[in-house]
Amino acid sequence: MRGEVLHYDEEQGFGFITGADGNRYTFTRENLRRETAMPKGTAVEFQPGGGQARDVFSIATQTAAPAVDANMSAAQPQAGKPAAAGAPQAQHFGRSSEPAEPTDLWGYFWRGVTRNYFNFAGRARRKEYWGYCLFWTVCLLIIGGIGLFTDTDMGHFDSDVSAAVTVGLCGTFLLATFLPSLGMIVRRLHDIGLSGWLCLVILIPTIGSLIILVFALIPTQVRENQWGPVPAGIRV
Repeated sequence: MRGEVLHYDEEQGFGFITGADGNRYTFTRENLRRETAMPKGTAVEFQPGGGQARDVFSIATQTAAPAVDANMSAAQPQAGKPAAAGAPQAQHFGRSSEPAEPTDLWGYFWRGVTRNYFNFAGRARRKEYWGYCLFWTVCLLIIGGIGLFTDTDMGHFDSDVSAAVTVGLCGTFLLATFLPSLGMIVRRLHDIGLSGWLCLVILIPTIGSLIILVFALIPTQVRENQWGPVPAGIRV
């Protein structure tokens, strides 16, 4: 069946196709016959089944191949001439040039405090959110333990200084992870179809954190919403 790419996120490896029958089909990177760019509006051929497009390939790529071969043949006599300085370089698309989706919980935490440090857009599935929370807690406990050991060894608990090292280390960690933690909450809210501004309910004494906990437990919306496509790894 012929269709047209409605949306494709190269980073997440997930997209939508509008078929000639008027229906919308989902597809993933694994459904592509050839790794290539899939901008919005690309004409494609695919095999529909169960709301999913399989064996997807770009018609434009197929039809452009003979023209490319003809241009290469025409350029053979001038092979000895140097290439023009302004000639565009070939671009390579594929998994090797894209950040891979984390395969473990630690990967979600590490991506949260590095690549997604200032990211308040997009969506975060439950696994990503709880993976981040798990290792954030583990890191805080380890840093707190190091601080307590240092304070004890330096005799701070026997003086007015008290737990200065523990407070300093834990405070630095909390400040350093404030933005990525806030971004994770915002993206989790987006994933269930809610506005990220609802993260402000955490400021409500006592029940604010419980409300965020409930939001974090709600399953992913298995459809595209205004904040992006379904996160990779979610069955639709």
